[in-house]
Amino acid sequence: MKIKAINGFKDILPEEVALWRQLETTAREIFRCFGVEEIRLPILEKTELFARSIGGTTDIVEKEMYSFTDKGITLRPEATASLLRAYIQHGFHVRQPVQRLFTIGPMFRHERPQKGRQRQFHQIDIEIIGGEEPAIDAELMAIGQLFLTRLNLEVSLEINSLGCTRCRPGFRKSLIQYLNDYKEQLCDDCKRRLNSNPLRVLDCKSRTCKALVQDAPSILDSLCDDCDRHFSTVQEHLDNLGVVYTLNRFMVRGLDYYCRTTFEFLTSDLGAQAAVAAGGRYDGLIEQLGGPKNTPGIGFAMGMERLTLLMEQQQKETVPVRANIFVAALGEAAIKHGSSLIYQLRKLGLRADIDYKDRSLKAQMKQAGRTNARFTLIIGEQELEQQKGILRNMDTKEQTPFPLLESTEHQAEQLRQLIRTS
Repeated sequence: MKIKAINGFKDILPEEVALWRQLETTAREIFRCFGVEEIRLPILEKTELFARSIGGTTDIVEKEMYSFTDKGITLRPEATASLLRAYIQHGFHVRQPVQRLFTIGPMFRHERPQKGRQRQFHQIDIEIIGGEEPAIDAELMAIGQLFLTRLNLEVSLEINSLGCTRCRPGFRKSLIQYLNDYKEQLCDDCKRRLNSNPLRVLDCKSRTCKALVQDAPSILDSLCDDCDRHFSTVQEHLDNLGVVYTLNRFMVRGLDYYCRTTFEFLTSDLGAQAAVAAGGRYDGLIEQLGGPKNTPGIGFAMGMERLTLLMEQQQKETVPVRANIFVAALGEAAIKHGSSLIYQLRKLGLRADIDYKDRSLKAQMKQAGRTNARFTLIIGEQELEQQKGILRNMDTKEQTPFPLLESTEHQAEQLRQLIRTS
């Protein structure tokens, strides 16, 4: 019986890795321009960290976390809590008042696998900690838009405000009153969280629940003066930066720590799972985790599986990776020479391949074609005796002599110059 990967845990194959690398490279290039530094975090944390930050009544903590209950540790279901734990533990607030950090890596949630969503999934997460100004909210969303635009992905930005601890209780009370009138029509999940986490009902994917909340109260009508002013100024800054957005009064986040500005980048190309990036402000969370008081923060995460799916759909064809050169070596002496030459070529940064099996020239030329090599250098006993190999341009089929007089180091340099100018 063959052993296969666990359901919801997916191999990322070599032909897929190029897109993943493109995502990571693009993120690092853009984040560098905004002064965002990388931090690398462990995948295991104390369970208490997520229970305190995410919220005990969320689906993640209640049903989805991979926890080792006898050890009190959990595979991280999201990155923000881990990043803030590191921020507090290492005293980042002492180094600089405003910290801009990002991390890339796997997260784990035990939920039903589906297109673009696995039980081990990967995120790019960016956080700006220590700044409460609305301009920071707008700048963070601008970073997200610039990143997605650089990838040529068609997405839209939706924003909302969730208020704060002063204005949310009044909204929560009016929302519960409204929902109680339709309690029997709600789905089982929404009935269960009606009183413990009523805002999540607004984000339910059930068609029935979606229809029921169309006339529900809006948090935007319950904002206190400070939150209303903050959200209005965020929109002014977005307009100033040229970031296009729409208001979505039903948008909430699945985690308890969010307040004020919340946002999502959406696509219509992935069916029901439309969000490719989402986040918001969490001004009270750092203090809640034992950090310095009154430390604001805002961040968002991007799902790499969904982004690569979008990139695959929007690419008309995949351009295969090309080897610079393939060495077809015939005979033991030629293989020895070819292996030395290949090593020197690789030291110079070229992608070079060789077949060590001493197969026929026909078989090796087929192998050169499979590597999509630009050039093939043919070396046999006769070529070694005459100190002259045969260099074949795989696109034009043109063949020219190539001198084997000098050392393999010198030959590699000659080939590098030839490949660069061809």
